[in-house]
Amino acid sequence: MKRILSLAALSALLLLGTSCAKSRIEQMQMAKDVVISCSPEILEIKAGKIPATVTVECPKGYFHPQATMDVLPVLVYEGGESAGRLLQYQGDKVKDNYKPVSSKGDKITERLEFKYVPGCEKARLELRATVHYKDKSYPIDPVKVADGCIATYQLANPSGIYVVKPDGYEPILYRTTEGRILYDVGSDKVNQDQFETNSMVNYKNSLEYLQTDERTTIKDTKIVAYTSPEGGKDYNESLSDKRAGTAQKAWDKVASGLELSGVEVESMGQDWEGFREAVAKSNIQDKDLILRVLSMYSDPAVRESEIRNLSAIYEEINKRVFPELRRARLVTSTEWRNYDDQELLERAEKNGLDRFDEPSILHLATLADTPESKESLYKLAIEKFNSDTARYNLAMLYLDQGRTSLGGAYLSKIKEPDADVLNATGVVAMRNEDWKDADMCFWKSGNDEAAQNRVAMDILRGDYELAAKDAEGVKGVNAATAYILGGNLDKASAALEGIDCARADYARAVIAARKGQTAEARRLLDAATASDPALGERAARDIEFAALAN
Repeated sequence: MKRILSLAALSALLLLGTSCAKSRIEQMQMAKDVVISCSPEILEIKAGKIPATVTVECPKGYFHPQATMDVLPVLVYEGGESAGRLLQYQGDKVKDNYKPVSSKGDKITERLEFKYVPGCEKARLELRATVHYKDKSYPIDPVKVADGCIATYQLANPSGIYVVKPDGYEPILYRTTEGRILYDVGSDKVNQDQFETNSMVNYKNSLEYLQTDERTTIKDTKIVAYTSPEGGKDYNESLSDKRAGTAQKAWDKVASGLELSGVEVESMGQDWEGFREAVAKSNIQDKDLILRVLSMYSDPAVRESEIRNLSAIYEEINKRVFPELRRARLVTSTEWRNYDDQELLERAEKNGLDRFDEPSILHLATLADTPESKESLYKLAIEKFNSDTARYNLAMLYLDQGRTSLGGAYLSKIKEPDADVLNATGVVAMRNEDWKDADMCFWKSGNDEAAQNRVAMDILRGDYELAAKDAEGVKGVNAATAYILGGNLDKASAALEGIDCARADYARAVIAARKGQTAEARRLLDAATASDPALGERAARDIEFAALAN
């Protein structure tokens, strides 16, 4: 292919044979009236890419009809460079497949894109051109068209935000021990045999043991008397009151010799709720009919009358249900001081984990000093208790370690996913750039973490407009980043209110820098880097703080 330069360049090219240095000067003079611009003027990383639009305005007589030119856009950064696609142009009389440039003057616009690599924050975009004429090539000195690369989108958390579920281990366990007294129909007398029932014997033994247990504090006792729902409301209220009195005397007898106090006596009257529960749990035929009657009438007298009308069923109720409702309950509340962390560790070391319950094993996992120990304890809780809490927390451990697929596998085994599980499942999808699944999971979850993750996902996809929309009402660095990228600095500041972490201070420093508040930006940046030295390394490359170096 023949390559011929314009008449304006011909004289300079003819000198190449005699003076290479002078030739280069002539080439520079050829380009002195060329106008080159770049949008944006300061490059910005967006969704892992660095887009740029370069416009070149060539004056009349610049491009020779028989010349061609290769232009290579190159992003130069610390530690390397990245070449874009080769741009090729041809003069009016060149018959090739390059983009034509008129010798009468022309305007060329090229949309470029580079993949982000670490170090691009301090970058420059330059054009390296070579003119071809006949069988010779004439390089033109590189021309810088853009300087610096904004990486503010990276403030959004690409790994996702998620929480570990509480282990359910309580420092104080609130317990009750209970004894029951049954009465004959229409009677408030406590028969002697009631003190010999398993219920009352176990209750007395329990009180005696609890009083000597150094980990237990007996708080109070409530005596509650009832009647079965038969015989009329007024009659039953009076009978219930009498039963409350005799039940208190029975308790005095049971608690004799024990240092107990704080007794509260209550008379409940007709026990319709107990009746409903007893019928629902029974094997009585047509129990659904009885339950419908209960739901249809609120007046106790009408209820009783309607149930009596079901004569055959009523006899069965009279034998099976009513006797259990003619009662008084003696309920003693206690507080049991659970093992502290050190005691729990010592018990585990001394006795093993065979007798540990689920919350204790999950709590031990929080005390474990290595990821391997945590993993082992969570797996034990899954094996012993089929614990979904353990499955979830193990999945979070794997997400922390970057073992995303394994974390997702454990999340998928949770049969009834709640908001936390749905959010974490969305995080797995987001890390895999499965935006559709991630979006669905975050919307279904609806918790605070999911809202923050949805904003981060919008930013990672490069949809800053949607990110700002999804950031409405959301607090945190992700929301602030969305507003910064959208140019709404006041909303960005509001999104950081009450957020206390190094990344939040860094985002505040970016806001201050963009507002021209140099001293405030330095103060906030110092606070951020003091808490997280890695942010100091980032700040050294961040074009947002270029003014702070002056």
